[in-house]
This record gives sequence, C-alpha cells and structure tokens, in this order.
Amino acid sequence: MSSVLARSLREISERLERSLVAEEISRRSGWLQSLDARVKLVTLLALILAVSLTHSLAVLAGLYLLTLVLAWASAIGVVYFIKRVWLALPFFTGIMALPALFLTPGAPLWRLPLGLVVTRTGAVTVLFLLLRVGASASLALLLVLTTPWAALLRALTVLRVPDVVVLVLGMTYRYIYVLLRLTNDMFLSRQSRVLGRLSTRQERSIEAAIAGTLLARSLHMSGEVYLAMQSRGFRGYAHTLRPGKITMRDGVWMAIVALVVLATILVVR
Repeated sequence: MSSVLARSLREISERLERSLVAEEISRRSGWLQSLDARVKLVTLLALILAVSLTHSLAVLAGLYLLTLVLAWASAIGVVYFIKRVWLALPFFTGIMALPALFLTPGAPLWRLPLGLVVTRTGAVTVLFLLLRVGASASLALLLVLTTPWAALLRALTVLRVPDVVVLVLGMTYRYIYVLLRLTNDMFLSRQSRVLGRLSTRQERSIEAAIAGTLLARSLHMSGEVYLAMQSRGFRGYAHTLRPGKITMRDGVWMAIVALVVLATILVVR
C-alpha cells in the first residue's frame, strides 16, 4: 500500500473523528454546556481579554487553572483537554519564544554549552508568553468543545456579526465535513484497488486525480445546494431558531466572570 495514500487516509479519518468527538462533548451534561451560548461566548471572550491584559504570572496561572476546573466541570477529560492545547503549543509558540531566552538582557539564570546563557528576564518573558497563549487557547477550546456549532453561530448575533457572515461560516463548516467524508471515501476506494507499493510518480498521479475529482464534485455540489436552497425559499437571508432565554444560572456565571475580570484588571505587577 502506498505510504502517501495510507497517511492521507489516516489524517482525514482523524479529522473526522475529532469533529465527531467535539459534537459529542457539546451534548454532555456539564456546567458550560448548560449555559446559554450567547452568555458563554461573551464571558469566555471577556476572560481571554483578561488573560491578555494581566501582567502577573500568578494571575495568569490562576486563570489557566480556572480553565482546567471548567473543563472538569464540563465533563471534559482534563488529560485530553491538556493534550489538545499543549501538544501543538510548544512547537509553534516555543519556536518564536526561544530566542528571548538568550537575547533578553538580564541576570544569568543558566549557563549552557557553546557559551549560551539563559537570562532570568528571558525565562520570565517566555513563561509569560506560554501561559498567556496556553490560557487563551484553552478558553477558546472550551467554547468550541462545549457549544454546538449551530448554537455558536446564533450566538454571534450578540457581537453584531452580519447575517451573511454567519451564513457563510455555517455552510463552510457543514460542507468541509461533507467534503472530508467524500475524500475519505475516495481514498478508501483507491486503497482497495492498490496492490503492492506504488512509485513516487504513480503516487503523485493518484493524488492529483483525487484532488481534481474532489474539486469538480465540490463545484457541482455547490450548485446543487444553492438550487435546493432557492427551491426552499432562500432569498439571501437564513432564518435561524430563536435563541433561548437567559436563566439564573447564566446570571450567576456572568457575575462570577465579571468579578474575575475586575480582579484581574486591578491586580498590579
């Protein structure tokens, strides 16, 4: 079996599995799942803003611990939650932050081979960056994992997002999933017809053929979807379900977040 085809098939299957897991988590009985999507969106954005404004490592650590508590209270496995954030975070953020360890002026903290010196100021700067990005990414992940996509789109109306943008986002999410399933089926059908190992040229030829077929099918599908929407009365505006009512639980959560944000802003260095 071609290694390229096998790897592509595995990656597509993993993407599909992750999307299904996220939908399953959003339907669990947890604290954040029980909140109104509009309240959840505004409050978690407020917490992300607090993470960006604070200049205290202790406050940053406390806000990150709050995300872990929220994940546990929302029936999300804490280990799974930490892995989703920190497996990718050191690679992307760490590469950008690494030079700050050695180039930031300050008192020496560690002396490494080849004359490299890690300064205390540089270590604090990198720790700030990692904690800030980690806490922000964790809060965003909480919002995505605990809110069904349709409810999250409806909640965007609170931020005065134009209806056409909400419509495009909703259709994009839905048909990315459809195209992933279609691509997965195409790779499976090709896999069942391959014997032995393919040459590099044959692998590229198959990949190009699949990409071209997928493009043609996506264009054809977009036309069919638009005609189907027209036949059902679509004239440029999508009518969504009415949002739910704000409950006492939502009010309590908003008060808690307001106190946390206010305390974060008042804390000095």
